[in-house]
Amino acid sequence: MRRTVLMILIPLALSACANQGLRDLRTDSKGPDEFMITPSAPLQEPASYNTLPPPTPGQANLTDRSAVNEGITAFGGNPQAKQGGIDARDGALVNHASRRGVTPGIRAILAEADADFRRRKGRFTQIRLVPVDRYAQAYRRQALDPAAEAERWRRAGARTPSAPPRDRRFNPG
Repeated sequence: MRRTVLMILIPLALSACANQGLRDLRTDSKGPDEFMITPSAPLQEPASYNTLPPPTPGQANLTDRSAVNEGITAFGGNPQAKQGGIDARDGALVNHASRRGVTPGIRAILAEADADFRRRKGRFTQIRLVPVDRYAQAYRRQALDPAAEAERWRRAGARTPSAPPRDRRFNPG
C-alpha cells in the first residue's frame, strides 16, 4: 500500500515543480494554429514596372499587411503620419495630455515594473497539482468589474452611453 501511494505521489510532486510562469497557454486542438495564418492583400499590377522600388531582402512586401497601420487606420489616424511625429490634428490632445509633464522612458519603466511584479507573483507558480493559468489570479486586484464601474459612474451622475443596460451584470466565466 505504501509503495502504491509513493508511486502516485512522487511523480505528482515532481510534475508540480515545472515553472511555466504566470501565463500557461496550451491547446488540446489537433488542428492548425489560426494565429499563424496571415492574410495578405491581393496582388496588384503596378502602373509601370520601371518605377518599382528595388527589392529589399528580408523586408516587407508591398502587399503585406501591417497590424500597426491597420490599427492606426481603425482609430481614425493616418498611417503615413506616424514617422513624422505628431499629426497637427492631434497637437491639442497631446498638449492637454502632457500638461502636467511627461516622464521620459515611461514605457521602459512600466515594462520593468510589470516584469518585477510578475516575477514576484510567479514565485509560487511552480507549485501546482493541475495545469492552471495564473495570470488572472496575479492581476485580480488590478482588474475592473465593468458593470460595477459603469454603476459607479452612473451614481456619480456621468452619462454612460456605451455601457450595457443596468439589468445586465458582469459574468467573467
